[in-house]
Amino acid sequence: MDIIDIQLESERILLRPWSDADAEDLYKYASNPAIGNAAGWPPHTSLEMSREVIRSVFSAPETYAVILKYTKEAVGCIGIVPEIASHYPRMKDRERELGYWIAEEYWGLGLIPEAITLVERQCRNILQLEGLWIVTYAENRKSRRVAEKSGFRLVETFNDYEERPSTAFYKRL
Repeated sequence: MDIIDIQLESERILLRPWSDADAEDLYKYASNPAIGNAAGWPPHTSLEMSREVIRSVFSAPETYAVILKYTKEAVGCIGIVPEIASHYPRMKDRERELGYWIAEEYWGLGLIPEAITLVERQCRNILQLEGLWIVTYAENRKSRRVAEKSGFRLVETFNDYEERPSTAFYKRL
């Protein structure tokens, strides 16, 4: 069962599907090289690129814009990575990968751990998953800290490509 067009909320954030109206917010934050490079994707170079990412990538089921309630601005993204795009080669049935990013201005405020709690509840109760993974570059200390703060445990790190950085794999549920 997919989670489609559903909204999740906490005191500070709302998670909802992305829309074309979010393109300006996405471009504002995803054009920052510190965001994309840490996550393994290129910084956005145009508003049209951001629109296309919303339509082609962020339109996937279980992918949410992280909206600050007090500004109504899309400042990040969280979602279940489609199975075909999973980064962990030994993932089992009933396990999925969780991906996320947040604008640099909001690093360290606990917004993504808050979003993970909301999505994880959906994964457990609706999708009935038995495991949830976070995959991050090993040197991405901020993302690793998010995983650890959210109760994920490091399973392994390895370097599978000579030209790419090593990868850290965290699991929970």
